[in-house]
Amino acid sequence: MSFGALALHPQLLSRLSALNFIQPTAIQAEAIPVILSGKDVMAGAQTGTGKTAAFCLPILHQLLSLQDSQIDTASSTPVRKVKALVLTPTRELAQQVHHNLIQLMADTDLKAALLYGGVSTQVQVSELTAGVDVIVATPGRLLDLLRRRATSLSAVDYFVIDEADRMLDMGFRDEIIEVLKRLPKQRQTLLFSATLDDRIFSFSKRLLTQAKVIETHARNQTAVTVTERVYNVDAHKKCDLLCKLITVEKWQQVLIFSRTKQDADVLVKQMSQRGVKVAALHADLSQLIREQVLTDFKAGELTALVATDVAARGIDIAQLDYVVNMELPFKLEDYVHRIGRTGRAGQAGYAITLLSVDDEPFLIKLEAYLDKRLPQQWYPGFEPDLTKVAPVTRKTKKGSLKQQARQKALAQSKR
Repeated sequence: MSFGALALHPQLLSRLSALNFIQPTAIQAEAIPVILSGKDVMAGAQTGTGKTAAFCLPILHQLLSLQDSQIDTASSTPVRKVKALVLTPTRELAQQVHHNLIQLMADTDLKAALLYGGVSTQVQVSELTAGVDVIVATPGRLLDLLRRRATSLSAVDYFVIDEADRMLDMGFRDEIIEVLKRLPKQRQTLLFSATLDDRIFSFSKRLLTQAKVIETHARNQTAVTVTERVYNVDAHKKCDLLCKLITVEKWQQVLIFSRTKQDADVLVKQMSQRGVKVAALHADLSQLIREQVLTDFKAGELTALVATDVAARGIDIAQLDYVVNMELPFKLEDYVHRIGRTGRAGQAGYAITLLSVDDEPFLIKLEAYLDKRLPQQWYPGFEPDLTKVAPVTRKTKKGSLKQQARQKALAQSKR
């Protein structure tokens, strides 16, 4: 199937051709016709599957078609009102969605505003005052500007919640409800989430009306293009092993996940001492520094980027070959999010997990969640101390952990 078969506006088809986008991805091929039909959508789509264009293209098509129907040279230029709102959980994701939008609407006179915190509101207010068709925003800054009456959502026809699972993880439920109160009741709502679990289905009842559920991958599934490796190693040797892998295997770029901001800073210091060009990315850094770090990483000036799960949302690097888990995440869903940063758009990628004895209970839960085994191996010279045993309590006994994980995975699969 080509994009031409999706009956998109000629200006969009021309732009897609200029960008060398010939065939839609699976989520685009399924979602675009449904969105164009006017139905609400709840879509399960992993990062790197083209989900942003899956909702941007049909919305832009509708806005361009509306413009075509309003052309009247005898009348004055109509007042530009906000017709579409895309809500994202993080600044980085908002920037990425806005960037994709600007690319797609480059040959049109549609305008999009980017609203997020951590920067001055002056430019954002000026942009809104001049008039925009689409707003891409994080919840906090959007509500701040709405309370100042810098913009209005009264004419919004299309409302998108991107990465809804992360929205709930970050505690944005109340903010989303507050935004809903300012939207027209008659609108089309599109909810995109990397995982569709009980929380998402429950919360969607407040947002969607007779929604079409679209899933292009089995739930809890990692991309088939990603090769997963698990190295057993003692915790105090993880940094040395990581630096060894970067050097021996000549990794050009690697995204490394750490559970906490403090651990990320410590790891950056240790890697720097070993000669690796590395920087941290987390919420304690200013927006200016975060943007510069991402720019340096994408430009290849940094070999490694150590990020927390929240800060890494929205990172979109087409040629990222390696992702490393310094520890397994507390939330099982985050493992899928993490390794989804590599193996994008059908390309090969590698997800490396450095597993110390303390991580073994998390691995048991993760394997039940993914419904597959993650083969473990030793790296020569970094063999683990087999005399070390993870502390065992009634809650962390192997059988109990497996039973808990299987019950959770089974409940999700029945949805």
